[in-house]
Amino acid sequence: MNETSDRHWIRAQRYLAEGNLGAARVKLESFIQHNPQHAQAHLLLADIAWEDDRVRDSARHARAAEAMFAGDPEPMIVAVVAALIRAGETAAAARCMDRPACARIRSVPVLVQLAEHRYLLNQTAESLALYDRARALGADGPDFRFRRGVQLVFNGRIEEAEGEFLETVRRDPTYGRAWQELARLRKQTETENHLAGTAQALQRVHPGSYEHASIEFARYKEFEDLGRLDEAWAALAHGNALMYARHRHDPEKTRLLFEKLARACTAEFLRPAEVTHSGPQPIFIIGMPRSGTTVLDRLLGNHSQVESVGELDDFAFQLRWAADHRVTLDATTIERLPQIDFAQLGRRYLEQTQWRAAGKPFFTDKLPRNWMLAGLIAKALPQARIINLVRDPMDVCFSNFRALFADAFAHIYNLEALASHYRVYRRTMAHWHAAMPGRIRDVAYADLVANADETLRQVLQFCGLAWEPGCTDLTRNRSAVSTLSAVQVREPVHKRFVDSWRRYDTQLAPLARALEGQG
Repeated sequence: MNETSDRHWIRAQRYLAEGNLGAARVKLESFIQHNPQHAQAHLLLADIAWEDDRVRDSARHARAAEAMFAGDPEPMIVAVVAALIRAGETAAAARCMDRPACARIRSVPVLVQLAEHRYLLNQTAESLALYDRARALGADGPDFRFRRGVQLVFNGRIEEAEGEFLETVRRDPTYGRAWQELARLRKQTETENHLAGTAQALQRVHPGSYEHASIEFARYKEFEDLGRLDEAWAALAHGNALMYARHRHDPEKTRLLFEKLARACTAEFLRPAEVTHSGPQPIFIIGMPRSGTTVLDRLLGNHSQVESVGELDDFAFQLRWAADHRVTLDATTIERLPQIDFAQLGRRYLEQTQWRAAGKPFFTDKLPRNWMLAGLIAKALPQARIINLVRDPMDVCFSNFRALFADAFAHIYNLEALASHYRVYRRTMAHWHAAMPGRIRDVAYADLVANADETLRQVLQFCGLAWEPGCTDLTRNRSAVSTLSAVQVREPVHKRFVDSWRRYDTQLAPLARALEGQG
């Protein structure tokens, strides 16, 4: 660096320390005019752009940083990959971690953070491999054991995962997430359960914390397995109340937002972009969480022409890029929809995802909450197939209420808020169907589990695929799966969860009343 560049760099660092991002940006932009290949400067500009809600500039600088840093990757790779993922440059993030130099990394913190980045890209096998490398270098501790255990579950290594979770709670009895995973792994019995351990943990855990809620959800599952339904409901209700208290949630705000989206997305507006996208095409599987999307994804993944790649955030990422706004769906995004080039949006989505298809003509994108964006997906990707899983409203709402989705979905932790959200889902899907007749295929979960062969035949026909024997054998699909259903979907298709809410019909009466008339 010359003297002028050095001065710009020093001043930029001072402005950053003072929190003056505008002045830091000016100095850094002056700096890279003379040092265009300075990866750290591009990284800082990517961070500033993100804070300024300039998603496109953040992506541009993140790509520049990835292209320019070389040699020993350990000092920078974690920050570069994080910036790429944040800006939706997921293909570049994967390429960055595939660099040969990454195989030589021996820093345990770097390996662990890269494992988390692989997980964010839904690359669970690669994530587990990085955790294993870190373990071989001495990584240990409750948090490490828990995170590695989660990846073991996703990769179908259930017994090893159980060992990791048991060691986690042995070292930290208040680690509620590990207790919850232990409860999920198998059906508990009178002689083999964790109720004594979780009872002791409740006496020590910080009241009202996420770990506290996790222990309550674990106890719900184990009480239910043992047929102690009153105790199960008490634990479940308490766990949900703890989680809902962590949020400031306004169901009415959500309702008004989706009404605004529907008004903006008229049938005329949703006419598909005049473009034919080449290469592997996505099959979007959408619906309420816990509606059976993972089951259908696994069945489709048995087909020789379909690669199951799991839950991807890529369409939302690219919508943020197109709107140049870091929130996927809010009033600002909706106001900017008319200015979006949807053909470009579709191309950018495919650039980030087609590498996952492994040479097959179709790949699944199973992110349930994409129901919110289904009209925009159809407009941007005219060749995409979109399948909506429909489950009995009481069953699907109860299945959400009995799950623990961390802090991602505040509405599921309160029965009234959950019913309100379900009504928004139904109205939004009705709007997509009315505005785009025939574009989305509804599939009933009850039909899928009662008559898997016939239902899947119809789905395959909708996707333009021929029937192949054996597709409905869930146990045949041994690939990794990173959802709450990771254990269940390794069993044959079953109907155990149809009408599962009825064991709590008295306690769920308020939900039933709130859902009356919703079908």
